Amino acid sequence: MKDVALRAGVALKTVSRVVNSEPGVTPETASRVLGAIEELGFRRNESARLLRTGRTATVGFIADNWGDRESAALGRGVEEVAREHGFLLFAGSTDTDPVREEQLTLSLCARRVDGLVIVPTPGDHDYLLSEIEAGIAAVFALRPPYHLARADAALVDEHGAARTAVAHLIAQGHERIGYLGGDQASYRTRQLLDGYREAMGTAGLTVDEAWTSLTPQRLLNSTVTAVLCGSREHTALALRTVVEAGMSRRVAVVGFGAFELAEYLAPGLTVISYDPAEVGRAAGELLFGRLGGYRGPGRRVYVPATLVTRGSGEVPPAVP
Repeated sequence: MKDVALRAGVALKTVSRVVNSEPGVTPETASRVLGAIEELGFRRNESARLLRTGRTATVGFIADNWGDRESAALGRGVEEVAREHGFLLFAGSTDTDPVREEQLTLSLCARRVDGLVIVPTPGDHDYLLSEIEAGIAAVFALRPPYHLARADAALVDEHGAARTAVAHLIAQGHERIGYLGGDQASYRTRQLLDGYREAMGTAGLTVDEAWTSLTPQRLLNSTVTAVLCGSREHTALALRTVVEAGMSRRVAVVGFGAFELAEYLAPGLTVISYDPAEVGRAAGELLFGRLGGYRGPGRRVYVPATLVTRGSGEVPPAVP
């Protein structure tokens, strides 16, 4: 660092501030220091930094399933923020296994990462409490943690998105609207159903509880004229059911999540869409807020979701 300071014509402390991304250095001076670093091939001594600051300049990202392209996009968003702060990102996957999640999380903590972004599996997350108390920053993405009120979360506004989608279906003339989704106890399903019921209630429509727990067969045998789907998988099931029923069963369909080739279907698929990379960036900002000194209660940041209309949700109800 002495050589860098000499080459840039600045004090040693100034070089330290630039290397550690600390404030108090003008852009011109920082540029001169960075130029000297590049010319001299300087590399920061991370071991010395750890001894001095107690930090490793590393964070972890734990996905639930690398087979899901949204996990990769979310991780990329976290990595962008980490890179901006000069941090290295370690990543792993739980395959939606709570035991694997705990093992992977505690393994990363044992390797002294400064913080974690976790896409959580179902189950309690109080195993992280002692790590947070020891100084690890933890942020959850897509779903909030269970029994860990002190942790932050970057979420999708699924409640508002469902409310918008169902209001759109009502505007097309539908009054008997169903929901085809996963586990009724899951966070996403609860959010979507809350938004669904709110939109129905605002329109003065009664909800038949049988409509809120549809399966493909129940959809075929029900009286609903439109359906909101809780995932890409359930959207595919609904579309297959409607297509196989043919003209005898015209049902408007709104899916949740971007759907490959959705615009090329006939009619095109209307979906609720959000940017997973934006969720990752929001989680990263929350994490570095913690690392920057925030010590307050757990925060919730909601990334908006939008309704992309293409035709399948605009199918009018059949005339009785």
